[in-house]
Amino acid sequence: MAHTARTTRITRSAHLRRTLRREVPGTVGLLADPADFAAMTAYPTFPFDDPADHDGYLRLMHDLLKSRTARGVHTTIALFDPEDYLDFCEEDALDPDSPTARTRFTAALCATGTAVPYEGQPMDTLVPHLVDATVRQATWEYATLLLAGLGPCADCGADIGHSAFERAGRVLERLLAGAGPGALHLVVSVPAEAEQLVAALRPDGPDRDRTDFLTVLAAGIGLQRPGGVVLRRTAAGEPDRLHGWRLDRGTLLPISAAEVFNAYCTDADTGDLLPPEPGVEYCPGYPVDEGGPHH
Repeated sequence: MAHTARTTRITRSAHLRRTLRREVPGTVGLLADPADFAAMTAYPTFPFDDPADHDGYLRLMHDLLKSRTARGVHTTIALFDPEDYLDFCEEDALDPDSPTARTRFTAALCATGTAVPYEGQPMDTLVPHLVDATVRQATWEYATLLLAGLGPCADCGADIGHSAFERAGRVLERLLAGAGPGALHLVVSVPAEAEQLVAALRPDGPDRDRTDFLTVLAAGIGLQRPGGVVLRRTAAGEPDRLHGWRLDRGTLLPISAAEVFNAYCTDADTGDLLPPEPGVEYCPGYPVDEGGPHH
């Protein structure tokens, strides 16, 4: 009887450990870029030593993710950046050539970086999604920092960043109201000192997309930087319609159909002309901004 009871306790303990393991989530730091993977192979303790074997690394990582899912373990994926990793190690006085340092950095990514859930998607879907989410988060953080740094207006004392965000909201409502029925896709682009700020919005998409779009547009308004907005409307039985606007000293102004055409049909890198997109009408913008002081 004593032996049977002990066996029962051991079996129950093993079952509880397996159950608890399923309730402990994990984070995987993914080297999505081949150059980042190659940089990490310079560390002798890194499991891979062939800088050119990024595809093999991704295959094995996918196998790992699938095996964790099969055991009922929830996993989130974060982008592992070697430069950020070095900064982390220097800040915490860690040896970068150690599994412990890599593990601690990966754990920190869950709190400080962008993580996406693994839901069985293939790597060629997961990697672009992860990169896009990380870039969007970085764009939002930078645009938010720029807005916060604008401070109060010297004339009236109003917080310029807050006022610019409110004005961006009013502009967006007019953009949507003037577009007409159909599926809409908007893109805002604002050049900043450190990077080009770009955000896209589908009105029926996640609320986070709206926040990102408004933050970038507000940054352009508050900083009075040049920039632009493009709106594409798709409706059944009609050609797609493209409208455009430019930011001029904090005001979003409509541009002509010819300017929209030139923007879409010119290669941004070479300046060469591109053929017009079939089934598309290039249309002028329409009034969306009240003008006046940016705040």
